[in-house]
Amino acid sequence: MRSDKRKKITGVTFIVDKRHSHFFDEEREQLQKSLEERLPGYEVVITNSSEDERKVLVKTFSDRSLGAYYYFNLDTNEFMKLADVSPWLNEEELAEMKPITYTSRDGLTIHGYLTLPKGLKPKNLPVVINPHGGPWARDVWGFNPAVQFLANRGYAVIQVNFRTSTGYGRKFWEAGFKQWGLAIQDDITDGVHWLIEQGIADSKRVGIYGSSFGGYATLAGLTFTPDLYACGVDYVGISNLFTHIKTIPPYWESVRAMYYEVMGDPEKDKELLEKTSPLFHADKIKAPLFVAQGANDPVVNKAESDQIVEALKKRGIEVEYMVKDNEGHGFRNEENRFDFYRAMERFLGKHLGGRVEEKIQE
Repeated sequence: MRSDKRKKITGVTFIVDKRHSHFFDEEREQLQKSLEERLPGYEVVITNSSEDERKVLVKTFSDRSLGAYYYFNLDTNEFMKLADVSPWLNEEELAEMKPITYTSRDGLTIHGYLTLPKGLKPKNLPVVINPHGGPWARDVWGFNPAVQFLANRGYAVIQVNFRTSTGYGRKFWEAGFKQWGLAIQDDITDGVHWLIEQGIADSKRVGIYGSSFGGYATLAGLTFTPDLYACGVDYVGISNLFTHIKTIPPYWESVRAMYYEVMGDPEKDKELLEKTSPLFHADKIKAPLFVAQGANDPVVNKAESDQIVEALKKRGIEVEYMVKDNEGHGFRNEENRFDFYRAMERFLGKHLGGRVEEKIQE
């Protein structure tokens, strides 16, 4: 159960998300209250306990910290900190993630999170829209290193739990069936317009960046709303729904029928998949694009990126392409991640006017 409380900050309405849990055990409820009183300002979770449940391991976290671990003995009242998860992070230097809500064009309530760069007024900022992957997943409140990286570089970042995101009930989930590039994309677009109406976003400096389905949403945004975005970053994203379905990895074979139901059948829904595949409408893309891809990606095959890059280069559209031969679905090697974020930083700085590392050092 949750109760939401509205809060005004310099003319912008946020939802302050207060989490309220229902406990069936009174003793457990009192323990939670006691821990939250000891550790104010953090989410508090019991991660383990002794067999008799009298000694517990406690973890905290927030939007600006990966938190710490604590030991608590219920019999002796002994309470001590064991370790910080990320002691190198200074919470005072990081940006707050605020829950937001707005109404879609067809009346759905869309939830999400807005992170504003610390020290800047929320007015006419360069913005990065960051749609999540899945799409049958969701963004959550908590520490997100990519979001903090972008906020540190001067960008407001909005994460949208568009229709078909999980955690909002079956009806909301099903509202996104066969709506890739359609109503799902409209929810993301409506979030951009909400930011502009609030005065937070500079309408001429809006970028979009996402991975996997978020990469698809990036391409769809540049394709189906070409005047909305100044640039896009597609990280292991899908460009052609037909080839994506064709290359479903063997370990997904058992859910192929479900995939057809929620995304589209390549034979029965051929017209739909053609309509919503960015590759077939690449002639509409005007904004610069940065594409990053793992050569051994079993989920979103490299051909997805190759196709869109080739189509744009033929038309003379600026496209930067990074391929890492030792990566799969998302970069896991640290040196590759450094390369990606440095390249994205330069790319966004060039097209959105945010800060870059060299400028900060100056």
